[in-house]
Amino acid sequence: MLPGPEQALVQSFNALVSLLQREVTSSDLFGQLLKSTIALFVVLNPIGTVPLFISITQNMKKEERKAVSKTAIITSGTVLILFAIGGTLILSIFGITVFSFMIAGGVLPFIVAIELLTHGVWRFGGSTLPGESGVVPLAFPLLAGPGAITSVIISFQASGLIVTILSVAIVIGITYLILLAIDPIYKILGRRGSVIVTRVFAVFIAAIAVQFIVEGTKRLFI
Repeated sequence: MLPGPEQALVQSFNALVSLLQREVTSSDLFGQLLKSTIALFVVLNPIGTVPLFISITQNMKKEERKAVSKTAIITSGTVLILFAIGGTLILSIFGITVFSFMIAGGVLPFIVAIELLTHGVWRFGGSTLPGESGVVPLAFPLLAGPGAITSVIISFQASGLIVTILSVAIVIGITYLILLAIDPIYKILGRRGSVIVTRVFAVFIAAIAVQFIVEGTKRLFI
């Protein structure tokens, strides 16, 4: 047995080590969360979705736009969490590689971009129910697209479930706040300004889609 003072000193030292370990773990967890959140926000790009959202919902009433926003947020958040947890398993069950998924996920935004460039609006979906456009193309492939899905799969494998879910929740929450601010943005831009901005961003969407197709094809065949 150690004498009283020495035993107390050892206990204090052990307590200090445990505290430092917890602080390091917390700091590391925060760093991983920050990294995953920033990566997902950049890939998901909710700000770049604003002109497209305006184009898709410009003929809708305010209540219908809110319904589309909620549908897009719930759907994209659910898709991202599902793919974060079981994305690798889902792809393997269907015999699909991540690179094949990138190609398919690049084709869909390219179709959306061409539609917006040629007609200025998304003519498909939303004709029967107001929230349909919130699923296609907003939730997928614009928000929960191949880049975002790949990002959450990597985040889950590298940082675990808690960090991934928290990063998805943070980014989806920010996206929802951005979509709620559509009305004042639309008032500032006006109809003509919205059409111009939409077509400019459609070019960027097309370029990103082509990049996904090229990258997926390169990884698949090379």
